[in-house]
Amino acid sequence: KNTQEPVLINEAKTEITGILEGYLLKHQPQSVLCVPLLNQGNLVAIAYLEHPTTKGVFTRNRQTIIEFLCAQAAVALQNAQLYGQAQHSQAKAEQSQAEAEQALVDLQQAQIQLVQSEKMSALGNLVAGVAHEINNPVGFLKGNIQPAQDYVQDLLGLIDIYQTEYPQANETVDDEIESIDLEFVREDLPKLISSMNAGVDRIRNISDSLRTFSRKDQDHKTAFNIHDGIESTLLILKHRTKANEQRPKVEVFKNYGELPEVQCFPGQINQVFMNILANAIDAFEEANQGKTYQEIETNPNTITIATSVVDEQVEIQIQDNGCGMKTETVERIFEQGFTTKGVGKGTGLGMAIACQIITEKHNGKITCTSELGQGTIFTISLPLTF
Repeated sequence: KNTQEPVLINEAKTEITGILEGYLLKHQPQSVLCVPLLNQGNLVAIAYLEHPTTKGVFTRNRQTIIEFLCAQAAVALQNAQLYGQAQHSQAKAEQSQAEAEQALVDLQQAQIQLVQSEKMSALGNLVAGVAHEINNPVGFLKGNIQPAQDYVQDLLGLIDIYQTEYPQANETVDDEIESIDLEFVREDLPKLISSMNAGVDRIRNISDSLRTFSRKDQDHKTAFNIHDGIESTLLILKHRTKANEQRPKVEVFKNYGELPEVQCFPGQINQVFMNILANAIDAFEEANQGKTYQEIETNPNTITIATSVVDEQVEIQIQDNGCGMKTETVERIFEQGFTTKGVGKGTGLGMAIACQIITEKHNGKITCTSELGQGTIFTISLPLTF
């Protein structure tokens, strides 16, 4: 029976039953004292004491001292248990808070990444729409220029025949020939039509580049000309590379090697090119602060793009001579949320997304090398076989 009272046995008998029966039969202690450890009426533990050879060891005085010590031990033990529970609860609360904070950060980053993707998608849709609207009138012009050129040649031929058959024209005709400067028109008109034809071809090339940039990715990789992707991205960024009042134009040098088409997601690859090239232009704007137009012209902003095939990999190297980065910055350049730009100017997702696209989506590799004041080089490697 659980009486929560001390139990004293001065002479253990073999006929004792209960949970200690087996132990007592085996060890045959002569004196046994069991004292409950109580705190505010609650049983915290039980103190078991014995003496193997002497009977009557636990006298009344000794029992009183032991009971006093057990009472103190009960309080200490209860406090230790409560402290442990409090520590555990605090640890769980801190863990829950940390998990909640991380979940919030992840959610915010996911939202920003979604916005970034939506921006690229919106840009792609806009560019595709512009390309479509350009294509229709360009096709009309291209289809009419050649017949117009033929008609002009026919008319000029007719004039030649007329002048041969009627060399002595009347005064009115001679005055008109002199007025329109027929010889100049005869020489310049074919050149004018030829330049119009070249202009239409240029517009068509721009339209094709816009459509290349805005290609929507399929569920599977498709063959893609890397150079077309680079050219289309440079075209989109041309408004940022051309000369303005503060600086001369950004010089872009291209050292293109012979590349086969790469199986990839073209839209994603174009996004990587866009992030790297846009960052290079941002670096120029930072490096140019405080410099005059003439100072920048002496040491112009340049971007060098080189492509080659190395060990069954297509390698794209994009180098700028901007302000460069510290070693600590380079080490964190592909971290999600990391940015060196001011508030509102950068999300810290551009290069993280670029790294994810190259490494996870294409099983490739992207590296960055930079030296403060010397510029930056990004190297992308894409496998030719998957």
